[in-house]
Amino acid sequence: MKFKLDHTSQIPLHKQAEQLLRELIEREEYRNGKLIPNEVILSEQLQISRNTLRQAINKLVLEGLLIRKKGVGTKVAEKKIFSEANNWLSFSQEMKILNIKIFNFELHIKRQAASLDAKTFFNVETDCKLFRMERLRGKEDYPFVYFSSEFNPKIPFSGSEDFSRPLYEILENNFKVVVKTSKEEICAASASSFIAEKLEINQGDPILIRKRFVYDVNDVPVEFNIGWYRADSFTYKIECVREIKML
Repeated sequence: MKFKLDHTSQIPLHKQAEQLLRELIEREEYRNGKLIPNEVILSEQLQISRNTLRQAINKLVLEGLLIRKKGVGTKVAEKKIFSEANNWLSFSQEMKILNIKIFNFELHIKRQAASLDAKTFFNVETDCKLFRMERLRGKEDYPFVYFSSEFNPKIPFSGSEDFSRPLYEILENNFKVVVKTSKEEICAASASSFIAEKLEINQGDPILIRKRFVYDVNDVPVEFNIGWYRADSFTYKIECVREIKML
């Protein structure tokens, strides 16, 4: 497929390239995850510098329409995953409702000293060793979230549990712990070198950090969970209803 720009137009070349890319990613063959043409080849076809082309690509990356993947190229972003605040669910439940098949890329289980947040949440000493589970999860072609969970030390995890099952199902069936409430904190941040490597993005790229403080039906703290999400793959929706007093 040949692409070209109007070099006699008063419209800047990077703007023309941006519009061309917008039209390109709407085509059926490029929707939902397909790589766009190589930068070198595309810049040669358009007769513009790679810097000019990158200016256009960067604009669409910032809008979440394109995704850069190290060592692979630039591809069209799939529809973002949405999570809502009005009825919280486990990650597995959320993905099941959205009909998204989730892959587990890494699973790490260990006991180690409580993090500062977990220490406060569970009211334990810093040197108290908690059961910690870390998981790298995502779609078939790339991971989009890294989770770390620490648990109340009174829950007798052995480490031999079948963690391919949903976590809250394990808690309920194995330990009679029924979770009910989640208090959450969401913030934006730049990816550290560790998280960037896990999520296959560049260090400093934008991510969303989501903390969950989970309680059981008796308001006893159960789990402190923190998730680092690729910002180009996850959106958190909040619906607020204003209370109106009738006169």
